[in-house]
Amino acid sequence: MMLSRFAQQAVKRALPVRNVNFVAFSSAELVPGYGKGKTSTGIVGLPVDPDAVSNIVVHYQALLDRMAASDLPETAQYRVDMEKIANYRIKIAKENPDDPDLVEELCQCGQVEELIEQAKDEMEVLDMYLKERLWESIGDYDVDIEYNPDPSSDHHGLDEEEGGK
Repeated sequence: MMLSRFAQQAVKRALPVRNVNFVAFSSAELVPGYGKGKTSTGIVGLPVDPDAVSNIVVHYQALLDRMAASDLPETAQYRVDMEKIANYRIKIAKENPDDPDLVEELCQCGQVEELIEQAKDEMEVLDMYLKERLWESIGDYDVDIEYNPDPSSDHHGLDEEEGGK
């Protein structure tokens, strides 16, 4: 619809024009899934968690507490490894509470929301590990290990199956 010049002037007089400095677009580069204004993880089904860094601490501390309250031996390799991972991630999250990008960079295991999902998944693994008492089935076994620095010289494996190419 086009307004006549007379109508346009009438509208301008009726609606006061304010001098407002408004920037419609930021000059900063926007990268979906990163930064403080994060609106998407870019992963279907994984929503943004604005409190992700503090939730990392909560979930990994829950793992540590669950292990401490269990009868899982302190020397079990699974417990040793999980304590190292959980303590490291808690330390990084506490040292950088306002910088989720740095937490992601230092942990090197995905976005902060993924770290939370990993902790939740690990809690399920821990429950299964404790229920099945899997540390009892792992013993010290002598295992013969063949070391061959040049597997191409042994003439075994896929080449035989493919007709010796």
